[in-house]
Amino acid sequence: MLGGSISKKDTSRLDKLIRRAGSVVGTKLDSLVTVAESRTLDKLLDIMDNASHPLHTVISNQRSLFSERLLLPKCRTNRLKNSFVHHAITLYNSSQGGEEDIDQNEAQ
Repeated sequence: MLGGSISKKDTSRLDKLIRRAGSVVGTKLDSLVTVAESRTLDKLLDIMDNASHPLHTVISNQRSLFSERLLLPKCRTNRLKNSFVHHAITLYNSSQGGEEDIDQNEAQ
């Protein structure tokens, strides 16, 4: 979401620059998308932990009764579909599913 309005062409140009910088430094750097997703998830988790944050009640009301997932709010407009809340909840749910799969594989 951070930098969500950036075009694919600009994203690929920045990723190319990041790869080039990584080769100069001598280490592999994370791509722009990876960094943006991790920062979005970190921000969402901060909001969930901070009861005085204005979005805390909005996010906590989206909790599912049956699992650890968050329910997506109904979206009628592209403006809401492209919002931080919608994008962050989608990332949170996809990362939660991945963690559950890893935990189940380790148990076997």
